[in-house]
Amino acid sequence: MNHSTLSFAQILLGSALLATALPVTAQFDVDHPCGANELHRLLGERASDPALLARIEADDAALEAFTRAFEQDHERGGGSTYIIPVVFHIIHNNGPENIQDAQILDAVRILNEDFNKENADWDNVVPAFLDIVGDVNIEFRLAQKDPNGNCTKGITRTVSTLTNAGDQSMKDLIQWPRNRYLNVWVAASADGAAGYTFRPNAVNLFPEGDGIVIQHTYTGSINTSTAGRSRALTHEVGHWLNLAHTWGNSNEPGLASNCNEDDSVSDTPNTIGWTSCTLNGTTCGSLDNVENFMEYSYCSKMFTAGQSTRMIAALNSNTAQRSQLWQASNLTFTGVASEPQLCAAQFSSNTRTICAGSSVDFIDESFNSVSTRNWSFPGGEPATSAELEASVTYAVPGVYPVTLTVSDGVNTLVNETVNYITVLSDPGAEAPDTEDFEALGSVPGGQWAVANINADNTFTITDLASVSGTRSARIVNSSSMAGRLDELISGTYDMSDASQIVITFKYAFARRVTANDDRLRLLVSNNCGQTWSVRKQLRGTIDLATAPNTSGSFVPTAAQWSEAQSSAMSSIYHVSDFRFKFEFESDGGNNVYIDDINLNGYPTTIGEVSTIGGAGLSVQPNPASGQALVAFQLERSERIALDLLDVTGRVVRMIERTELAPGTHSNALDVNDLLPGVYFVRLQGEARQEVVRLVVQ
Repeated sequence: MNHSTLSFAQILLGSALLATALPVTAQFDVDHPCGANELHRLLGERASDPALLARIEADDAALEAFTRAFEQDHERGGGSTYIIPVVFHIIHNNGPENIQDAQILDAVRILNEDFNKENADWDNVVPAFLDIVGDVNIEFRLAQKDPNGNCTKGITRTVSTLTNAGDQSMKDLIQWPRNRYLNVWVAASADGAAGYTFRPNAVNLFPEGDGIVIQHTYTGSINTSTAGRSRALTHEVGHWLNLAHTWGNSNEPGLASNCNEDDSVSDTPNTIGWTSCTLNGTTCGSLDNVENFMEYSYCSKMFTAGQSTRMIAALNSNTAQRSQLWQASNLTFTGVASEPQLCAAQFSSNTRTICAGSSVDFIDESFNSVSTRNWSFPGGEPATSAELEASVTYAVPGVYPVTLTVSDGVNTLVNETVNYITVLSDPGAEAPDTEDFEALGSVPGGQWAVANINADNTFTITDLASVSGTRSARIVNSSSMAGRLDELISGTYDMSDASQIVITFKYAFARRVTANDDRLRLLVSNNCGQTWSVRKQLRGTIDLATAPNTSGSFVPTAAQWSEAQSSAMSSIYHVSDFRFKFEFESDGGNNVYIDDINLNGYPTTIGEVSTIGGAGLSVQPNPASGQALVAFQLERSERIALDLLDVTGRVVRMIERTELAPGTHSNALDVNDLLPGVYFVRLQGEARQEVVRLVVQ
C-alpha cells in the first residue's frame, strides 16, 4: 500500500482482538474493538488537551519520517540479529490463567520462529507471495536478570482480581522499565479483547501504557491455548513494532472503504481485510495477502519484506525508547547477552494439602540451566526421583518437607522446603465439633490452616473481641486493598454416618463507607479440599455488616455480632474427608471477625456416644424440668467444652469452656427456657467426646 499521513484517531489504534464465539481453530475473531479506548483511559482528562494531542501527532510524524529514511538504505544499527529482552507478567487469581512456564516458553518459541522465517508453514503461503516473505531477524529472549540485578527466569506472577479486567489498572500492578524489557501481561481478560498493544508513537509520552496485554488462551499453542490461537502474540508484537493491519489503521476488516486505507508498507496489497482464510480473495483489485500476520484471518504465516524493514526501523528509532532495548549494554544488564546460568532451584506442585493415600504432582521449575536434578520426598512413595516431574503418594498423615537439588555441571543449588506437604487424616475427626478459638494460640494451628493468597493481612487470633470466652478469628481488613482474598480452612471430618450437616458461626463486620461490598463466604468440600462449593455468602451491602460504618479500626461490642447458618447439604457431602472453609474477599471495608463455629453432623439415630477416655458424663434428673445437674470426672488436667445441642446438632447453649484440673466436676443446667423435647449434652476434651441424651419436660 502507498504511504500516507495518519490522523490522530489512527495513531491511537494499536490492536484489539475480541475473543468471541468463533471456532477454536480461528486465530483471530470477528469483532475488533479499538485499542484507542485503553489509551484514552490512560490519558484521562488529558485526552482532550490540544497541546498533548499535538505532541502525539508530532511523535507520529517524526517516527514516520525516520522510517522513510531508514527504508531508503536499510541500515541496521544493532548487527545482523536484534535481541529483545522480554518479561512475561502473569496476573492471576489462582485460576487457569495462572499458566505454566511451559506455555510461556512455547509462546517465545513461536515468536522466534515467526520473526526469523523459521515457522514450518511459511513456505506454504500462496505462491504469489513466496518471493516477499520477510525474515525480520529478531530474537526474543526471556530476561535473566530483573531491574534490580537479581536472577530471574523472565516470568513473574502476581495474584490479583484485576486479571479479569486486563486494563491499565492491571498493568499498573507490575511493569519493568520499557527501555530495557518488552513487557507482556498474560491475564484472564485483555479488556474484552484477545490481546492489545499500542504502536510506539502512541505511547512515546506514556511509558506506563507501553507493552502487550494478551489472554492466556491466546498465549502459545499448548495447555490453555491452541495452535490456531498461537499467532495472536506475533500479531501484537507487529503492532508494538509499528505495523498497522494490512487493510490500514481501522479495527474493522471487511469494509469496502478499507481499499482506500493505508498500512504504510509498499509490498502489502490493498485489501478490505479478512476474518476467514479466503486465499483467492481480490477485494481491492489484486490478490489479497490473507496469510499475513497482520490480518485477522486464521491462517497467518508471514510478514512481508516491507513489514520487516518497517519493524527494524522502529527498533532503530528513539520513539518509545525502542532503540535502547537491543544495545549490548542492555543485553548484559538483562542477562541475555550470554548463555543462561543456573541461579535458582525452584519447584511447584499441583497442591500442598491432601488426604492420606492421595498423590501430589511436582515439577522442577529451576532456572536457567539444569543438567541434573535429585528430589527427596520424606514420607512419600517414591522417596526419591531424578525426573523433571514426579508424582508422589503419601500414606500417613503428617507434615513433610521436600528437597530439590539441581546442577548445571558446575554449580549445585539446593532448595529444602520444610513443612511443604500437609497430609490430612481420612477418615477425619469426629463430628459434631465446635471452635471458639480459646485454645488456639495462633492460626495456622489445631484443625485450621490459613491461605494468605495476596501475602498481606490475613486471619489471626485476637483477644480484642469475642462472643464467648476472650478470643476470635479476625482479619485486619481496614488496611487491606480491595479485591484481596483470604481463607480460614478446616481439617478433615468424618461425616460418612451423618444424616444431615449444618454449620453455624458468629460474625461481626463494619463497613467504612456504605458502598463497601466485602464478602464472607462459607464453602464446603467432599473430596478433601480438591473442589469447593459455596454454602453461605454474606455481602457488605446486604447482610454482612453488623455495626454502623466505622472509619477507625473496627472492634465489635457484645451486641454487634450476628449468626449465620449454612444452606442444606445433600448426601454427597456425607463423606469421610469433609472439609469447610471461610473465604473473605475485601472491598475496602473494615475488620471482620468470626467466632463460635459449630459443625453439627449426627448419625441417623443420635444416641449416647463415648470415645477415648470416658469421663462418666451424666445428667440428673433425666427427664428434667427447671434445672439439671451435669457431672463428669477427669483423670488429668485438660481443656474441655461442654455444650447443649438440639436434635439437629445445633449448639443451643455453651455451658462451659475452660481448663479443668483432675477430679469430679459439675455444672447446673437451667432448662426453664427450653421447649419440651429431646436434647443432647456433649463433653469434648483433648482426647474425648461424650454425648448424653437429655429429655426436657
